[in-house]
Amino acid sequence: MPLPAPELTAEQVLSAFHRDAPYLFMGAAFVALGIVSAAFSGLRRKRDPLLIYLAVYAVLYGLRMWIQSSLLGLTIHDSISFHRLRVGINYVVPIPAILFFDAAGLLSRVGKIAGYALIVVSIVLSTLTFGLGPTALYDRINSIVVIVAMFALVFQSPPLAASARDFSIVRRGLLIFVVLVVFDNLRGVFQYTILSLEPFGFAVFLGCLGYVAARRLLEREQQLSKIQEELEVARRIQASILPAEFPPSPNFRVAARYLPMTSVAGDFYDYVVARSGQVGLLIADVSGHGVPAALIASMVKLAAASHRTQAADPAAFLSRMNAVLLGNTQNQFVTAAYAFLDAQAGELRYSAAGHPPMLLLRGGQITAIEKNGLMLAAFDFASYSTLTHRLERGDRLLLYTDGLVEAANPTGDFFGLDALSELFRQTVGLSPSEAGDRIVSKVRGWSTTQEDDLTLILCEYVG
Repeated sequence: MPLPAPELTAEQVLSAFHRDAPYLFMGAAFVALGIVSAAFSGLRRKRDPLLIYLAVYAVLYGLRMWIQSSLLGLTIHDSISFHRLRVGINYVVPIPAILFFDAAGLLSRVGKIAGYALIVVSIVLSTLTFGLGPTALYDRINSIVVIVAMFALVFQSPPLAASARDFSIVRRGLLIFVVLVVFDNLRGVFQYTILSLEPFGFAVFLGCLGYVAARRLLEREQQLSKIQEELEVARRIQASILPAEFPPSPNFRVAARYLPMTSVAGDFYDYVVARSGQVGLLIADVSGHGVPAALIASMVKLAAASHRTQAADPAAFLSRMNAVLLGNTQNQFVTAAYAFLDAQAGELRYSAAGHPPMLLLRGGQITAIEKNGLMLAAFDFASYSTLTHRLERGDRLLLYTDGLVEAANPTGDFFGLDALSELFRQTVGLSPSEAGDRIVSKVRGWSTTQEDDLTLILCEYVG
């Protein structure tokens, strides 16, 4: 049964407070800095490991200063768990510091060996201390390992990938910290009692780490801002290659909708032919997303524009496009569908390359039209054929990319071709422009997030 704690006097408490006041203040400042660093990392879209490790390191060190204060020891001196915590936290504190060094690219091969050896020893000693209780042997082992690891980190060669400026700043801060750490750890080896200067060295070292983290963060934000500016330019360029509104026609009413998943996209559409009695509608979908897909979409534009003379023959048109794109798309492929409508002949000619079926709305009924050859830019032996249908007044055509039918709801269910067909059928009383808006709105309402580009062309034959 533990003995009752001796009654504390006001003089003892006041003396302990005066002795601990600088360390309590510094500990609170370190914890506050760590919390701010963690909060800043949490507010960013992408978590930064440098800020996280800096936050953990600062908080642990600040808490250690409070836990090891004599003022707190006077009030909880008889707790076995608290005693183990006071000692064990010494072994945990270096771990986030080594992880910070590694994440910042400031560890050479020798530095990594020393740093991760220190982590292993720290984990073992802290586990033994928390589980079995502290011993003087653990303190001596920790003191020796810390001293050796610190000197190895200070005198390591600069890593090739490290910034010379960052490495120099951190090395100077670490050198100051090491001198004071060695000073304090020698107290553990030789058992002498002198004022602890390590927290002051830690303040300098933490300032150096904070400088490196802040500079790296600012540099990344500047790079991100530059990338965003370049993406905006790319978005405007890509928007410029898409056709303007379909010109007024006595035979056809055409509307298109294009919603990229990111700033730039791999979906593409074009009015290959847009004159009074004829219209040629092309829609394409490049595999992948982002800038690479957008560049290939630009190539699709050029391939289509260079073969307008074949526009009345969908099979020949796609074959020529395939020949142009083959070998020039860095192993990415393109699906495409092309429809040519001739009002004078009363014909619809259609061909596709690995693309979802075109939908024909006639008399309130939906027909899926599919005449697929192999995808573009993938095979030199690909061949295509043309399917011919008669045109009737009031016919509506819907060409689209797979982003519409593959839009998924929170449970993972696709919107699907059946739902798209029914939705298309319900738009019979709307103009092509209104129908396009209705379809896109319903698909976006189905899915919580847009995981693919959404593109469609809706054409009505008015006679």
